[in-house]
Amino acid sequence: MTIPTLEQYSAEQADIQATQAIPPASERFTNFNISDSLKKRLAAAGFVTPTPVQAGAIPPALEGRDILATASTGTGKTLSFLIPILEKLESSSVPSTRQKQNPIRALILLPTRELAMQVLESYWKLMPGHKHDAVLICGGLSENAQFDNLDRGPRLAVATPGRLEDFLRRRQIDLSQVQMFVLDEVDRMLDMGFLPAIRRIVTAVPRGRQTMCYSATLDANIQEIVRDYVKDPVRIEIGVTSKPSDRVELRVYTVMQDQKLGLLHQMLSEEQGSFLVFSRTKHGADRIARKLEKLGHDSNAIHGDRSQSQRTSALKGFATGKHRVLVATDVAARGIDISDIAHVVNFDIPNASEDFVHRIGRTGRAGAKGVATTFVMPQERHDARKLERELKIKFEWREADKNLEKEERNKPLDLNSILPSETTTRKATGLDALLALESRSWRGESEGTSGAPAKKGRTSFRSRRKGSGAGVRSSSHPAHGASNSQRSGKSSPSSHGDRSRPRGKRG
Repeated sequence: MTIPTLEQYSAEQADIQATQAIPPASERFTNFNISDSLKKRLAAAGFVTPTPVQAGAIPPALEGRDILATASTGTGKTLSFLIPILEKLESSSVPSTRQKQNPIRALILLPTRELAMQVLESYWKLMPGHKHDAVLICGGLSENAQFDNLDRGPRLAVATPGRLEDFLRRRQIDLSQVQMFVLDEVDRMLDMGFLPAIRRIVTAVPRGRQTMCYSATLDANIQEIVRDYVKDPVRIEIGVTSKPSDRVELRVYTVMQDQKLGLLHQMLSEEQGSFLVFSRTKHGADRIARKLEKLGHDSNAIHGDRSQSQRTSALKGFATGKHRVLVATDVAARGIDISDIAHVVNFDIPNASEDFVHRIGRTGRAGAKGVATTFVMPQERHDARKLERELKIKFEWREADKNLEKEERNKPLDLNSILPSETTTRKATGLDALLALESRSWRGESEGTSGAPAKKGRTSFRSRRKGSGAGVRSSSHPAHGASNSQRSGKSSPSSHGDRSRPRGKRG
């Protein structure tokens, strides 16, 4: 299959300047072949001049062409597929009513909940008053609420692959009348292992659909996969997507592990603006955020173990300025769409150059400048030099102050200062304390708690809820009272019977 370049397409259409990365000064959203109503809503939302990826993708997408686009993060990819979707929906149907409900006509697939929610917010900006015309399908939110929203007949579904595949498997959603299909952040979805789910979803949408694929990077492996999903696509490539933006100042500090927190504290005291800090682990993210709070910096953490409400609250607090610092794992490398992040700090050096590019892409967005700082321990110098070679970039190398305060992490245990012995009221000797710690740990593991005996004949709320109506019994033995399904928090298939009704095709 031959994929035409943007230059070839522009020669045929004449309204896209393929040789220019930036649209002409006269280019406006009002020049696109869209309805007057959509033009007014774009202007009301503050969208006047399209970005390069929007100027390149929107005209051919409006004509029904498939799109295969790569562009750096923060360049406006979301609007480049929302505008064609809105124009198609408005020209072919009207929002659902109680008397007549529509099938799903457009599907947008994204890797994370945060990205899906941000796309939905952009959609509602351009469709005020039609909140029920789109549905969010993702994990971490109430299934019942998502089923209720599907029952209203939304024309647009914005989803993450895992939850959407689950709904398809349970026949809770019908995609047989989808006309427009968007795969956003394709490379990230593949990195996260969503390829089997994507293949299942693609088989559920019509073959004659219009498909738009967007990605920050597009290597040979990704091209091999997506070429099965697009037909004679217009290939759009804006800028160099495999390296950080030129608007980002790249710094490296050589610093010891126990002085990283002190260096970050110093930077927060001397620099202006918000800080997005990346930690390698979830535990590390929580620890950094907690210690920064003690140092007087408003901070919060976001990672995969936090609930959806916690993640949403953390993002909102960071976006509104309530929290100056957001500490994150790589789950947020592409899940944060905030245009004015001043600093990105790699508290831990990333494992791969792709992860580095994704992290750094959170700053220097929408034409702004940013600073990206990476903390490198002496033994990691080789890894940092490797990043320079692979990405063809140059770091500004700096040495951290040797007198920075050291973080006390694994403090030696003073056995003579531990709590009184459990068997006597006198102060425990070192041996007594050690034995007490060992016995508490042993009893806590066997009893299911950290020190108090488990209550007999009771199960957790999660086990009671999941096991309700399934004849779950609880033994009186404190260590073995829950069944395997209770202890794992899983229920039998029958526990989902209240929502497993089949859905027929709509429309």
